[in-house]
Amino acid sequence: MTRGLALLLAAVLGLQPALADGLTPKAKRELAARNGGVYNDPEYDPATTSRMFRVSNGPSSLPPGQVASRIKDIAQLQSARDNQLVGYGLVIGLAGSGDSLRNSPFTEQSIRAMLENLGIATEGGSARAKNVAAVIVTANMPAFVQSGARIDIDVSSMGDATSLAGGTLIMTPLKAADGEIYAVGQGSVIVSGFTAQGQAEQLTQGVPTAGRVPNGAIVERSVQAEFDDQAVLTLQLRNPDFSTAIRIADAINDYTAQRFGMRVAAERDARTVQIRRPKNVSAARFYAEIENLVVESDTPARVVIDERTGTIVIGNDVKISRVAISHGTLTVRITEAPRVVQPEPFSKGETAVEPFTAIEATRPDARVAVLDGPNLETLVSGLNRLGVKPDGIIAILQGIKSAGALQADLVLQ
Repeated sequence: MTRGLALLLAAVLGLQPALADGLTPKAKRELAARNGGVYNDPEYDPATTSRMFRVSNGPSSLPPGQVASRIKDIAQLQSARDNQLVGYGLVIGLAGSGDSLRNSPFTEQSIRAMLENLGIATEGGSARAKNVAAVIVTANMPAFVQSGARIDIDVSSMGDATSLAGGTLIMTPLKAADGEIYAVGQGSVIVSGFTAQGQAEQLTQGVPTAGRVPNGAIVERSVQAEFDDQAVLTLQLRNPDFSTAIRIADAINDYTAQRFGMRVAAERDARTVQIRRPKNVSAARFYAEIENLVVESDTPARVVIDERTGTIVIGNDVKISRVAISHGTLTVRITEAPRVVQPEPFSKGETAVEPFTAIEATRPDARVAVLDGPNLETLVSGLNRLGVKPDGIIAILQGIKSAGALQADLVLQ
């Protein structure tokens, strides 16, 4: 048994340079070169790569798009992604608007831990400060950012503090999803909202319990990225669309055919366009040349409705078939008018109150209108002629969609 374990351990140690788990492709190539060999990427399949890059021989015959846009405005590199950071900290210096330590015990624990780290003993004492608030700090770490750069951070109250105005965020480490610290935040919190309170009334405008610290975090560790070593660049469209993806590939191929004598872009789906980087040019320089190419982007017909705020956004290509619409607000009025009933003269009757209820149902401005929307201007004019409010327009659009006369996607938020 012992001999078997020893042989297994020797085999693993002998294969350790070849395994190289956790190393980047560049480090694996350098390790293979030092050992006198050539690194073969197990994820590389020539057949798959050639199948992925079936570049068309010529431009497509698509109709013109809607808006002329640069590639950098409608797509982004897959490797150029942000990384989210989060941390827990304290905001001090508040004018009596901080957490009540009785309702937020974690704030008191954080104060004690901070003072102990600063060498101040707090045993046996009880804090009653109202100028400290526990907060959650969030930030987005941009791609390719290096150590020493500054990024903006957002601060949000975690306890029952009423306002963060005038406070200062003390040193807060910011971690990523892997649990490592990538930045440290500190600085004065800028709050746009405010609150004012009297004995009988309180006025609040904006959100005073959330703020921002511009350039408040310093990057302590950069994310390892080998952009220049990538032989294949992947573009991801912000708004997926097959027509736009094909137009991007055609525009890049027309440019690279003249510039490098080869067609290098191929569309994979409605969101992804892959580009094979030509030789003898860096990835940064190559992408700088193609990101300013102008293409005609396209979007599907869509109507977005937010029922909470009454907001309606109608796309340019939305069309409505000819329909007849009747819309009006139903008003039901109930009137209670009790009547006094007198007995006949010289009778032994008594005066009584007889209930009387009048119910009236009306539908003002109820009319039938014909609505036809071959283009956006005609559709908006037809909706305005109906003279209904936004909530009525929402109901009308939902009814038109149910009737199958709305040639667009209806999105409810």
